[in-house]
Amino acid sequence: MSASYEDRILRVLAYIHDNTDGDLSLDALADVAAMSRFHWHRVFHALTGETCAQAVRRIRLHRAAVWLAQGEMSLPEIAARTGYGKQGSFSRAFSDAYGISPSAYRAAGQVALLNPDLKTGCYPMHDVDIRNEPSRRLVGVPHKGAYHEIGKSFEAFGAMCESRALWPNVRAVIAVYQDSPEVVPEAELRSLAGAEFVGEGTPEGMEGFVLPGGRTAVLTYKGPYSGISAAYHSLYGNWLPASGEEPADQPCYEIYLNDPRDTAPEDLLTEICMPLAAK
Repeated sequence: MSASYEDRILRVLAYIHDNTDGDLSLDALADVAAMSRFHWHRVFHALTGETCAQAVRRIRLHRAAVWLAQGEMSLPEIAARTGYGKQGSFSRAFSDAYGISPSAYRAAGQVALLNPDLKTGCYPMHDVDIRNEPSRRLVGVPHKGAYHEIGKSFEAFGAMCESRALWPNVRAVIAVYQDSPEVVPEAELRSLAGAEFVGEGTPEGMEGFVLPGGRTAVLTYKGPYSGISAAYHSLYGNWLPASGEEPADQPCYEIYLNDPRDTAPEDLLTEICMPLAAK
């Protein structure tokens, strides 16, 4: 693994340990990692096996367990120093994690360590190329909600293109994923189901989006769309840490090379594109 990415993981984990009562928001941790908010949380999840929010909760409760075993702080003080506004909220969270109340844990005087192992190499390997992608003007139907349900927005996009005879102006079919599923609640995820468009303006009922182009890491995935999540883990957990590359502060997008309406799921080809920072 590149020392850069390992250092970032360790720096963020140390920051959480040292600031259990501080600002441990997801954007704050991205700042500590000095990495794009679009990509940091996926890198963290791919390399540790847990989301940033799960790590914050685990570390806060581990620190609480240590303080409980030492027996020097009151329960209200421990709750405050681990970022819980109310002792009741802290007690419920601790009991859920350790299967025992804080008072009972203190009486037992035990400390259980819960630390993640870095997951590099645990994901299927995929070939990744670095390409200079052109700038593209997209139009499409906005989708809000689970990414795996974006198909319904693509159905609407296709129907609109058909009824308005837009297909001659349509090029590559593309989805842009504007939020990290590790960070944003599923119901609030934003994406765009559309395509590169060479016609005039933005058709009514659609939204425009510009992909700036430039250096891009491209993982070509073959198989059903249900398996794409594992390919993302490979991109973030295997390729990126060893690449020496830095993602640009732009969302990932997918280019669909064939049509699921006439292609067997195991033969579907998808290019997962991660814009890279300029060198």
